[in-house]
Amino acid sequence: MKSSLLFMIFIITIDIYGLSSSLVNAQADSCSSNLSLSNSVPFDTASLHCLAVWDSQGFILRYLQTNNASIWSFVVSAPADTNSYIAIGFSTNGAMVGSSAMVGWVSSSSNGNVGMAKQYYLSGNSPNLVKPDQGSLQLVSNSATFISQNSILYMAFQLQTNQPESQLLYAVGPTGVFPSAPDYQLSEHRTMVSTSINYAAGQSASESLYTGLRRGHGILAMLGWGILMIIGTIVARYFKHKDPIWFYLHISLQSVGFILGVIGVICGFILNNHLNANVGTHKSIGIFILLLGCVQVMALLARPNKESKFRKYWNWYHQNVGRILIILAIVNIFYGINLTGTGHGWTAGYGVLLAVLFIITIVLEIRFWIRR
Repeated sequence: MKSSLLFMIFIITIDIYGLSSSLVNAQADSCSSNLSLSNSVPFDTASLHCLAVWDSQGFILRYLQTNNASIWSFVVSAPADTNSYIAIGFSTNGAMVGSSAMVGWVSSSSNGNVGMAKQYYLSGNSPNLVKPDQGSLQLVSNSATFISQNSILYMAFQLQTNQPESQLLYAVGPTGVFPSAPDYQLSEHRTMVSTSINYAAGQSASESLYTGLRRGHGILAMLGWGILMIIGTIVARYFKHKDPIWFYLHISLQSVGFILGVIGVICGFILNNHLNANVGTHKSIGIFILLLGCVQVMALLARPNKESKFRKYWNWYHQNVGRILIILAIVNIFYGINLTGTGHGWTAGYGVLLAVLFIITIVLEIRFWIRR
């Protein structure tokens, strides 16, 4: 009798769970759903391409290049139970900073189910650096619309462009917090994702797949070019009285730094091929640093002996090329951190490390001149 009762309870529980799941799914948009926004959106939404771009938040992106080749239509949808703003950003390099975004919301004070959609320019990480009604997106006049329909949020707009950016960001704002007049300041998102899209093939991939590779690129380049190379230079200048230990230590540090730096550059090339990010300046400086490193390695093989009259010229060349390499590496590391938009943590951490190395250099330089 007890086992039969338990079995009945189990069946009822499964039925209730199935019913609730169906209700949830009924409230979520999908690419198999019919989009009926013709009376609410000022452009045709019948033939849009559809992609599920952020499964964990239920984001769906629909888009189409219209018959007018320079006009693109977009509709972003998300579940209305987010109770927050939703946003899509167009980035040149996959980073939030420097991107332009369309943000939409329906607040409790909105008129019915019709909300507001505005463009924002993200010039920095803090809310006061997110500027409303600014950005690089060329919106078609009166095309931006935001509505809530059947428990789904829809943000529709058209862009005048020959080719939209392929690096797209999606974000969900803090629960119950919406921009409001007069400044429409945007609060920091509670979660976001960076993706890349192939408009022609209809494919979207989360760039979180490449987060480890991006982090590895940064750490290897920072450790190789921006830390070990500096320490190796310090050893060469201030510890020559510890001959020949200083030489082998110098060679070891520079060799390990060079190898790590080369691996970091390779990771950067792989990232660039996959993400097609607009990081031309960062890439060019990185390639030049790699070339300087290769020249230094080749110069080591052609090093004259101590008695040679060319040794002083070789020393001048080797030392100054090394200094140029280190200066460019430091600049490019800070520039790369800024491109990722990862905030001030990495910048501060590397800055503190450089400050420590600089203080050590000053102390050793004073001792060097006293000893001379």
